[in-house]
Order: sequence, then structure tokens, then C-alpha cells
Amino acid sequence: MRMASSRAVRSNLVSAASGRRVLSGALAGSLLALLTACSSDPVDDLAFKDIPAEKSYNEGLAYIKAGDLREATKKFEEVDQQHPYSEWARKSMIMTAYTNFTRGRYDDAIISARRYVTLYPGSEDAAYAQYMIGQSYFQQIPDVDRDQDMTRKALQAMTELVQRYPDSSYALEAQRVIDVCRDQLAGKEMEIGRYYLARYNYIAAVNRFRNVVTEYQTTRHTEEALERLTEAYFALGIVNEAQTAAAILGHNYPESQWYKDAYSLLQTKGLEPREDTGSWISRTFKAALG
Repeated sequence: MRMASSRAVRSNLVSAASGRRVLSGALAGSLLALLTACSSDPVDDLAFKDIPAEKSYNEGLAYIKAGDLREATKKFEEVDQQHPYSEWARKSMIMTAYTNFTRGRYDDAIISARRYVTLYPGSEDAAYAQYMIGQSYFQQIPDVDRDQDMTRKALQAMTELVQRYPDSSYALEAQRVIDVCRDQLAGKEMEIGRYYLARYNYIAAVNRFRNVVTEYQTTRHTEEALERLTEAYFALGIVNEAQTAAAILGHNYPESQWYKDAYSLLQTKGLEPREDTGSWISRTFKAALG
């Protein structure tokens, strides 16, 4: 496509001026210079060239092999933009998620992978795309003393993978990530519970330790949570719950130091661990056993 000549531009400007207010000399000169410059600038051929999808896709693969993930991402995005909804675009979408993930651009990886799952939920790469979403969140999980929003999102994404694609090759690894996320969230509850316990806010502490026992019972934090419940209930004077927490702790972790601490605490008042079957703690563990 060729731009209009400077003569045609000047002619159009004169015609336009007859029906509008005349531009000031300085402004008109600037506009004319700009339009004339546009007419002489070379046109970007790429803006009008329909590059074969396969060519761009293979160039993207070549860039990956060469270690240039940035250029690879550009090539895959080029395919998606110029050949939307084609088979090459589908393949490029998943490769864009991969290259962005590898580059540490997790938000971009999530966008591409989520778009892929939305458009192609039944394709052979859908499980991998869902896995990329979960891993992108998982890689951003902070220390336990920080907000755990990313942990919850990683847990949700990986749980969705296991539920939707249970037979995929990524399901086993997704379950491992789920276990890590659950342990992290339990650890966060424990941290907050300890904070309240140290400040004698026993009811708030109980609520946090209760979350660990009911929601994250299979994590490594359950032992300590039961001992902390013994402490909190003992301090509140709710003896039957303190005894139940200690009894459940001793039954499930008889060699645990946490049980020894709980037992010693009860002994200070001449009490023994004893399970109250009506306690929420007893009911929770019985339900877990089926």
C-alpha cells in the first residue's frame, strides 16, 4: 500500500479548508510536514504480510532450542494473532504458556493457560495447561508468615486438575502440590493460633487450631494443633475438651513429644487424658476414619 503523495495531501488540505476555519500558519505547516513525512516513510511489511503459521511456530521452537525464550514467545503470540482458532494457534497458545512460565512471567502464563483450557477443555494438552496454571501460582507461594492467597489459588487449580483430568500424567504431581499447599495453609493457621495463645486470647486460638484439625487433619501440624487445643481449653477451664484433645493425641501419636507435653499439663491438676465421645474433636476423628 502506497501513502498519498505530498501534492495530493496539499490538495486535500486546501479543499478541506474551504468548509472549515483556516488553520494558523504555524499549525498548518506542522501538520503538512507530518503528513509529508508519513508519505515518505517505509511501510512495515510485517503489518500486512500473512506469515505462514507453521513457519512462525517452527521459528518459535527454534528459539526455544537456542535458549531465547523471549523471541520464542513472540513467535507463538504471532501465530495466535495472525491465525486465531487454527490448529497452529492452539499449539502456540500452550507453548506461550510454557515459555512465559519458564521465563518466570507467571501471570502471563496463567492467562495463556486459562484461555487454552477455556477454548479446548477436551484436548490432549488441556491437563498440561491446567497444570501450568497451578504451577504458576505454586511458584509464587510466599513464606508462611505472609498472606497465603497464592497458596489457596494453587490448591484450587491443582484440585481442579485432579478432578477434571484424574487419569492424566499430571494428576500425581498435582496431588503432591495439593498436599504441600494444604500443609502450608495449616502452618498459617498454626502461626495465627500461636499468636493468640501467647496473648491469652484462648477462644481465638481455639478457632485456629480447630481449623487445622477439621480442615487439614492429614498434615504434619495436627499433632501440635491437638496439644495447643489441650492448652487453650485447659486455660479456659473447659476440662472435658482439654482431656479429649489429649486423649485423641495420645491415641494417634503415642510417642509424640506433643502428647507428652499435653499429658504433663493435665497432670498439674491431677487429670488424665479421657475422650468425650460427644466432643467435636472426637466426632471429627471418627468421621475421618469413616
